[in-house]
Amino acid sequence: MATPADLARIALALPGVSGEGVGFGVGKKGLCWSYLARATPKAKREVVPGVVAIRCDLAAKEMLIETVPDRFFDDDHYRGYPAVLARLETLEVSELEGLIRSAWMIQAPKSLKRGLA
Repeated sequence: MATPADLARIALALPGVSGEGVGFGVGKKGLCWSYLARATPKAKREVVPGVVAIRCDLAAKEMLIETVPDRFFDDDHYRGYPAVLARLETLEVSELEGLIRSAWMIQAPKSLKRGLA
């Protein structure tokens, strides 16, 4: 079971990553962030504890949602956006690490990627 502390440890171990809580990025590009949802239509969006948005490509997002819907999902706000919504408590730490590393590979500048290869 992954925790917000695992998320922070994994993200901050990657070159050039900064952030806090469950919001991390490389430069000004987000890797993962808190999921905000509305309790009712037109209500203010509020943080949903234990759920994060993680950058990924759209093909990977669709595959994750289709194969493990208890771990990954989408909502109207994220539909068509290259990030998947994930329930942290359902993820293995190694799985979370793979997702964050993939997000980093999508967002990091080439100069940082060369150093990790």
